[in-house]
Amino acid sequence: MTTRRLSESEAELAKQPAAYWTGVAYEALIAYTRARQAEKGYTQPQFWLLRNLSANDISPDGAGMTLPELRAAMASYIRPEDDLAAEAEALLDRGWLTRDAEDRLWLTEKGEQARVDLKRSTPAIRAALHDGIDDADYVTTVKVLQRLIRNAGGSR
Repeated sequence: MTTRRLSESEAELAKQPAAYWTGVAYEALIAYTRARQAEKGYTQPQFWLLRNLSANDISPDGAGMTLPELRAAMASYIRPEDDLAAEAEALLDRGWLTRDAEDRLWLTEKGEQARVDLKRSTPAIRAALHDGIDDADYVTTVKVLQRLIRNAGGSR
């Protein structure tokens, strides 16, 4: 437990609503991440589609999935404005996905290689976002956020 006396400006910060700051942080982090991905020629939802269809990543077996199944799998992180149908079409056009007669999307060999290549940019994005933040401070921040979530009745 912290026993240090807060400065006047810190005391003012301590009164500010966490929901405001977490919302601002969320939007800034998503915007930054998506901008870096766009610079590399892909979108975050496209990366998620590849990851969810890869047996070497999120998918337990690499089995094909329908768009509704993919939406359900991504429900905790997909944004309302994300159009998975359009994103999947772009990946189909690139040859990174195929579609079978049951409307299931499948990752191609070319798509798996793209997923591997795209995943290589993730550490640079993380490093830029974590610049000037040591791991101990980051862990403390996550623990505080987890406690706020539990205090609000959440399960994390």
